[in-house]
Formats: sequence, C-alpha cells, structure tokens
Amino acid sequence: MNETEERLKEETEKWLEKLNFRIQKRDKSVEQMENVLAYRDDTEHFLEEDDFIRAWESVIYAWGILETLERLDKFNSPIE
Repeated sequence: MNETEERLKEETEKWLEKLNFRIQKRDKSVEQMENVLAYRDDTEHFLEEDDFIRAWESVIYAWGILETLERLDKFNSPIE
C-alpha cells in the first residue's frame, strides 16, 4: 500500500467511525436515512476490497446526506 492509499484508508476509517457514532441516536425511519446507511455499508465493503477511493467517496456521500437531513430539521433531537 502506498502512502496515498494509507492516508485515504486512515481518513475513511476515521470518518466512518464518526458517522457510526453520529447515526446511533438518529431515527432510522426518517426518509433518506436508508441512503445514509447504504453508503455507510458501501464504505465498509470498499474498505474490505482495498478500494480506498470509492470507500472515501461513499463515506463523504453518507455525511453529506446526514448533514443535509440535520440542517433540514428532519430529526426530533438536536445534533450531539
């Protein structure tokens, strides 16, 4: 694994961990949460396949959807 791949892997794993923590307390039935969860699952799959670019893209997409839902007040609880 070269330096770029190692860095992508580390950053992806860091943001995946933060994403998993953040979604623990979120209502999974909120519309579009299925996409957040699907991209999260894709991230894990791509990490297993050592496809670090797609893993990074997937975790970023998941974050973007989650943050959009939060900004649109789709959840009944504040961001923690």
